[in-house]
Amino acid sequence: MTKRARRTFTEEFKQQMVQLYLNGKPRKDLIREYELTPSSLDKWINQHQTSGSFQEKDNLTPEQKELQELRKRNKQLEMENDIFKASSADTRTKVNVIKNNQHKYSISAMCKVLQLPRSTYYYEAKERPSEDELKTKIMEIFHLSRQNYGTRKIKVELKKQGLIVSRRRIGRMMREQGLVSSYTVAQFKLHSTKPNKSNQQNELNREFRQEEEMTVVVSDLTYVRVDKKWQYVCVFVDLFNREIVGYSTGPNKDAALVYRAFSSIKKDLRKIQYFHTDRGNEFKNRIIDEVLETFHIKRSLSRKSCPYDNAVAEATFKIIKTEFIRKRHFTSLEELSRELYDYVNWFNYIRIHGTLNYLSPIEYKRKHLKKAV
Repeated sequence: MTKRARRTFTEEFKQQMVQLYLNGKPRKDLIREYELTPSSLDKWINQHQTSGSFQEKDNLTPEQKELQELRKRNKQLEMENDIFKASSADTRTKVNVIKNNQHKYSISAMCKVLQLPRSTYYYEAKERPSEDELKTKIMEIFHLSRQNYGTRKIKVELKKQGLIVSRRRIGRMMREQGLVSSYTVAQFKLHSTKPNKSNQQNELNREFRQEEEMTVVVSDLTYVRVDKKWQYVCVFVDLFNREIVGYSTGPNKDAALVYRAFSSIKKDLRKIQYFHTDRGNEFKNRIIDEVLETFHIKRSLSRKSCPYDNAVAEATFKIIKTEFIRKRHFTSLEELSRELYDYVNWFNYIRIHGTLNYLSPIEYKRKHLKKAV
């Protein structure tokens, strides 16, 4: 004999059956037409007359309710007894107790007994690397950053790996491992030389955020100790993504140094709308004027004695001095040029920038291009 599948009935259906019965339809007809069991129909009628509800909990007798409460209380006491020893323990111990007993009791009930917020439990219960594993990851990120990243950027890199770690904890581990970022040493800047007296205005006007690649290129120079002489570095920075698009090294702080940096740019110079610099004479001369005229590039100059007008170039050189120049002793101009090539490649492709939402310049550009398509 085939066993008939158990049927389920909605509240609305039960109400209709009871109403038909109360309106005079014979009980036997209801059972036959709707294929009901006599006990089910009788139960619904009784529930309607007793409480008006078809929910089991609303139709319990006082004795049944008392028994249910006693069972519930007994379960609560059993749970409290099991976890009583952990009630005054630290958070980690409480979390472990809950994890070990979740097959027996609900997490919310145990959190209530242990006075531990559920959000804290779920956060602490996540699988995390051990202290030693975390230290290893921090050291790896620090050295891959060429010993430049501090707690803020290491935190971002850890987050990319799915690890949420506070800067305070990262700082503690860095101190324990003797990891000192280049930026912990104060930097000093030489005063600029006498500026040129050009009437050219500041066309950029501190609009450092640009929406298109190579719209505005800014530039600056700095000095580097090579053996026992001063040598110089010139860089060109694209304001769109802070990418170093051109650079040069040389023994003199002159127009030839700037011209070589221009020549190193591998992008279409005709895309550049503005070339912004400070008022150094190496930027305002016949050679550079001819380059700008040839490619129809407009000039923009910072105001006299106002480094904030060329803040991005100034900030880029602060980074270069801190991360690249201050750490090394260069024995020749060739060595400086070779090492600078390696650093610029790392700067553009690997180094994350806070102003770029912690992306590298190339990553930022690729993401922008995807959105534009």
